[in-house]
Amino acid sequence: MEIQLRSWLEVLVDIWPCDYEGAWTLANPFRRKGIALHSGEVSEAHIFPSEVAGFHISWIDQEEKPVALNTAQIRNTPLCTTLDFENKSLSTVEHLLSALVGCGLTHVHIKVSGNEIPILDGSAKCWVDAIQEVGLKPAITPSEKASILKKSILLNRGDSVISAIPAKKLKLIGVIDFPYQAIGQQMYAIELCPNNFVKEIAPARTFGFIDQIDQLKKAGLIKGGGLENALVCDGSTWLNPPLRFKDEPVRHKLLDLIGDLALVGLPKAQVLVYKGSHSLHADLAAALLEHCSTD
Repeated sequence: MEIQLRSWLEVLVDIWPCDYEGAWTLANPFRRKGIALHSGEVSEAHIFPSEVAGFHISWIDQEEKPVALNTAQIRNTPLCTTLDFENKSLSTVEHLLSALVGCGLTHVHIKVSGNEIPILDGSAKCWVDAIQEVGLKPAITPSEKASILKKSILLNRGDSVISAIPAKKLKLIGVIDFPYQAIGQQMYAIELCPNNFVKEIAPARTFGFIDQIDQLKKAGLIKGGGLENALVCDGSTWLNPPLRFKDEPVRHKLLDLIGDLALVGLPKAQVLVYKGSHSLHADLAAALLEHCSTD
């Protein structure tokens, strides 16, 4: 797996923007179809270039006007982020949004079937592959300027903590601590730009624990989960090695964070998260909306 991943990185065309300052859309549309992690149903996502700044959503075979995505739509559900609309919802959006914003895209129209984004391989790599296949091009309208954090933020939910302090560039620091020998304590820091996202964050897969599977299934979750779309930990070992990175779990936590911040924009800040969750990420997104400006 490590050799395959290295080969994937080596053949990447240098199509990515150098930072998050510009306005970019897709050169051509693409689509992906697959199993949804929690519902277990087959779902499809068609991703189109857009002339309008931001990320917009509509449903396949429906004539409704696309809806602009924003933080007010975020509803956190166990193990994923869900967006609520007037008469429908869309779950497990974080990996797709992470890929879009992480690669530097700012103008995108998403059309979906059903109520959940397909999980694919459990990372953002398949979305990044698709973006690379069709390419990027400059958008014809400007994007919103990068958000500049004006004051420090410190938030917590129980013993989970997230902080953001003003900085010239976006730096992410993730820390996790699990009572499983295969994971334990991990820390990873990265100065984020599209190239670094593609190489160091996008391939990191979601993960779970074998001793929690029955409980989650009884709760109606992970109906589409399997060894092909998630790392599964059995205490001191992994059921489906090898890992793509020795610290793949903490990198995936940062992947989720990036996706959960996509609707507020990636800020110029240093963000540290300890035992992060989608709920805690949403708290930070709301605080950034209040304490950031584009001046």
